[in-house]
Amino acid sequence: MTAAAAAAADRSWKDAASPRLAAYRRVATHDVDEAAEQIGRIFCPHGLQPKAETARDFLALHNCAAFDGFSINYVAYGGVVSIDPGCLDRFFLVQLPCAGAAGIRTAARELATGPEGAASLLSPTVPTRMVWDHCAQLILLLDRSLVEQRAAALSGRAVRPVEFDPAIELSVDHGARLRAHMLALADLAEHLGGERRLSAVAAADWRETLLDILFRQPGDGLSEAIRVHSGRSATLPQAVRRARDLLDAQATEPLDLNELAVAAGVGIRALQGGFRRHFGMSISDMLLDIRLARLNAQLMTAAPEARIIDLAFELGFTHLGRMAGAYREKFGETPSATLQRVQRGRSTN
Repeated sequence: MTAAAAAAADRSWKDAASPRLAAYRRVATHDVDEAAEQIGRIFCPHGLQPKAETARDFLALHNCAAFDGFSINYVAYGGVVSIDPGCLDRFFLVQLPCAGAAGIRTAARELATGPEGAASLLSPTVPTRMVWDHCAQLILLLDRSLVEQRAAALSGRAVRPVEFDPAIELSVDHGARLRAHMLALADLAEHLGGERRLSAVAAADWRETLLDILFRQPGDGLSEAIRVHSGRSATLPQAVRRARDLLDAQATEPLDLNELAVAAGVGIRALQGGFRRHFGMSISDMLLDIRLARLNAQLMTAAPEARIIDLAFELGFTHLGRMAGAYREKFGETPSATLQRVQRGRSTN
């Protein structure tokens, strides 16, 4: 699309707030088929159908600022349109309405979203249908692999489909915090102006912040698993919580069960039973899990010259083959695959 056509498209969008991320223009069209094809290339293939009564108002805008593992997008549709993406498959989407309204229907929920009410969080394995009514949204995309790896690291569970409640209430602290950070990310992208890059360190900081907010969302079953696994759950016995904290603080040191039990104030057998009862794993397996989570976090922010063998030895791993097998079982890929994926993302950023 020419600059003149894009400017005309912007002028024709009368019901939305001023388009965000204008320097990152990807799509601006009045043609339904063109909109479905081009936006589908950026997100995923999807059905797009304007409502007959508002078809003459149809307009599609999509601006996208992409970073390492995530992107911030501005998407707007004129008129009333039905959108059927099915399962997103490769990513999670947080949709923050700027203008208009949207109805979201997932396999088990229906919700209405709007600028002063609620945002939506779409999980990649949950089929979704939407109706946008003269709607413009700021959309945060997070790679599925990032979210699932973080879930495994936090909860102690092996990689599996991670599904969140789709409703984010903007009036509560969590929703307000998420909205503030999405707006701040859009502001940062606009300051960069589409020409300058976000540094690898800054991108890593933003990834950490966004993932932290995502996993603090209330009402999710995974959140309870995270609280228990991290020792923060109020239902954990004091001795078990104390031992879990000591394992975390001394994760790079060799495991001494006798010292751990003495520090926790119980016998070894009682402590072993407590770990199996509350965490579903042995003490040594918990230590392994803590070390694997730290290795994953370090690989996600590793410098280009980083070597897996050095990181592993610093974390207390002595058998690299067993470490690599356990890492693959937990995170769905080898440590070298994680490092290569992170480095590829940086080289294209």
